[in-house]
Amino acid sequence: MEHDIAIIGGGPAGYNAAEKAALNGLRTILFEKNAIGGVCLNEGCIPTKTLLYSAKTLDNIKSASKYGISVEGEPTFDLPKIISRKDKVVKKLTAGVSAKLSFNGVTVVQGAADIVNEDNGLFQIKSGENTYSVKYILLCTGSETIIPPIKGLSEVDYWTSKEALESKELPKSLAIIGGGVIGIEFASFFNSMGVKVNVIEMMPEILGAMDKETSAMLRTDYTKKGVTFRLDTKVVEVTKKGVVVEKDGKSETIEADRILVSVGRRPIVKGFGLENLNIEMLKNGIKVNEYMQTSNPRVYAAGDVTGFSLLAHTAIREGEVAISHIVGEDDKMSYKAIPGVVYTNPELAGVGKTEEELNANGESFRVLKLPMAYSGRFVAENEVGNGLCKIIVDDDDRIIGCHMLGNPASELIVIAGIAIENGDTVEEFRKHVYPHPTVSEIIHETLFS
Repeated sequence: MEHDIAIIGGGPAGYNAAEKAALNGLRTILFEKNAIGGVCLNEGCIPTKTLLYSAKTLDNIKSASKYGISVEGEPTFDLPKIISRKDKVVKKLTAGVSAKLSFNGVTVVQGAADIVNEDNGLFQIKSGENTYSVKYILLCTGSETIIPPIKGLSEVDYWTSKEALESKELPKSLAIIGGGVIGIEFASFFNSMGVKVNVIEMMPEILGAMDKETSAMLRTDYTKKGVTFRLDTKVVEVTKKGVVVEKDGKSETIEADRILVSVGRRPIVKGFGLENLNIEMLKNGIKVNEYMQTSNPRVYAAGDVTGFSLLAHTAIREGEVAISHIVGEDDKMSYKAIPGVVYTNPELAGVGKTEEELNANGESFRVLKLPMAYSGRFVAENEVGNGLCKIIVDDDDRIIGCHMLGNPASELIVIAGIAIENGDTVEEFRKHVYPHPTVSEIIHETLFS
């Protein structure tokens, strides 16, 4: 069975690339050993945001009196129904992806792929009892949860994000090991559900490489809501009672009914025959060029497997670039304006350079910033919390970064991303007209600050 391209992995990078390849006339085969949609659709982006929306709805009901709305009694929730709705959303979207692939003529193989060899200009890929010949390969094998070598961890029934998304019972207390995006989003959800949450982070601030000022503001918000953050703190052991931590030479046990391990993800580079291609690696992922080509010019890679961005929207764009290059389109991957979002309540989002990154590189810049309250629409809709819009510009007055705290930052950050990708100056971007009243006007106002 011969095809033009084989795509290994049916996550966002894979299924979007498969659709584009088929639409461009390539005979396309897609291998997925688990569920179509990958981690993002089945146990990542979509299910977590579904749960977080339920939590946000509950938060809004609790604060309804601030908007002149009376609610009789204390609002309650039904966790099994919340989980059931999450499952329904995932099922609907995965079915939609499968239908779209079928409609566009993509051959989908539900099973593991094993790259056997390359012979006479064709790659041989085995799945089950069948062997397939293809001209090109696009690797979209994704990533997996990192389980750190913590003493005692293997002896307790800990959660990863997968188990946390499936549980229909709430623990009374939860210790989250890792204060990155995934950990903070789960802290947000379980805090809204009334769980006592402790977040343990080795670094001085939560959310890794994201803007430190807005990250600290978000942490302050959640501290007021009852989440306990332990920064600069090392986990040394896990027991049935909880998590043993160490800070400044002193040890302490944080008692918890449940432990959630959330220290990051790593590319999946084993289990599909990559070793048979002699592909060059970079750090813990597959090395690619600006066209997403690997060291073998007929093998491409996109998404988490490159070990670079580990974001679904990055993966989608990388897959598009790979297919564009195969079909002869002039297209290159740019990482200048990749948005990062934390879907807490309030939301935090950033794109482009951070102050910390620029300072570390010795680059000069200036910062324009305003509280979100400078937007009339924001004030009208937010009785709880304030927020911040920060825009970073270089010496040529070009916009190179933007960081926002406040709803709906996830929907607004793309505006700044377009300015960064296009190399727009402050003066150029001031000329755009924003609808009034909208929260998006905060970007316009900040450009005049």
